[in-house]
Amino acid sequence: MYGKRIRECRIRQGLTQQQLAENLGITQKTVSKYETEFLDLSTEMLIRISKYFKESSDYILGMETEDGRKLY
Repeated sequence: MYGKRIRECRIRQGLTQQQLAENLGITQKTVSKYETEFLDLSTEMLIRISKYFKESSDYILGMETEDGRKLY
């Protein structure tokens, strides 16, 4: 679920994978791996992505909806 949410946030802000990668200090290939969930998110990266998109980590992980309702 986190891959889908990262991709949705990126597209909503009109960013390419390369642009997001540059903003986070990682490679485009790493962004791609996160979006396809080929690479697990570290806690540090989850926090960085959450802060960057101004979303909760629960939202990025798919544990809440866009309006903040908990799904668990």
